[in-house]
Amino acid sequence: MAASEFDRDIAVSKDGEAAYAAELAPGWVVGGGINGGYLVAVVGNALRQHLPGKPDPIVVSASYCSASEPGPAQIRVDVRRDGGSLTTATAELWQGAELRLTALATYGDLASLHASSDPRERVVAVPPDLPPRERCVPGSMAPEQMRRTSPMLDRFEMLFHPDQIGWALGQPSGTGTISAWYRLADGRAPDTLSLLQVLDALPPATFDLGMPGWAPTLELTCHVRHRPSPGWLAVTHSTSHLSGGMFEEDCEVWDSAGRLVAQARQLARVPRHR
Repeated sequence: MAASEFDRDIAVSKDGEAAYAAELAPGWVVGGGINGGYLVAVVGNALRQHLPGKPDPIVVSASYCSASEPGPAQIRVDVRRDGGSLTTATAELWQGAELRLTALATYGDLASLHASSDPRERVVAVPPDLPPRERCVPGSMAPEQMRRTSPMLDRFEMLFHPDQIGWALGQPSGTGTISAWYRLADGRAPDTLSLLQVLDALPPATFDLGMPGWAPTLELTCHVRHRPSPGWLAVTHSTSHLSGGMFEEDCEVWDSAGRLVAQARQLARVPRHR
């Protein structure tokens, strides 16, 4: 079976004892740079290949040092501690002499971790109250100018909550929340690696505050809790504090089985006034 577009775009190959070569794909450009979640997925793939027996990212915390560009890149991995069930490693993404991203990650096997732990779960969070997909608004209806500057929008399908698209009509609600159904455009089933991109897929929550435009991420921390079931994902972005030209953004991802499978918090720059 041919690899999906996503798998081709995050592919890495050995480039030394602890280094991997990648080709950052132009299809993941959004606004003024490459999507931060996609970059974490590329780095996450290198970590997965470097850590046999530990296929799942549990925690990945990435700091963005400079804007990445489509083209060749190298990921350098350093294992800091192998504790048996969990391994901690660092990874750096370079393009030439430019450090683009540095990450600290913990990897393991979620299936084994869940099988060996107390099966009880306590989840206070609730999934986003998304209407049925046929009542939601597809991202394909985005203005042509936005689609030209953000080819990433063609990599997946997003169906937005109809009550949360005022920002696209010049009428943002001001609540700082955006929710949508999500799946990759070619139907590839989600897994723990693709969740790293999903956690940074929706438009910045500042859109709903009347602040459209590119919001460069400074730091993104991803927590992966379960291997997701096949099917559509329910995703929500929200922000509650904007100060000093920066805002925090929280993300939750729920799978088709109604489980909270991933969470993230990032700190980003407020979009510049145009």
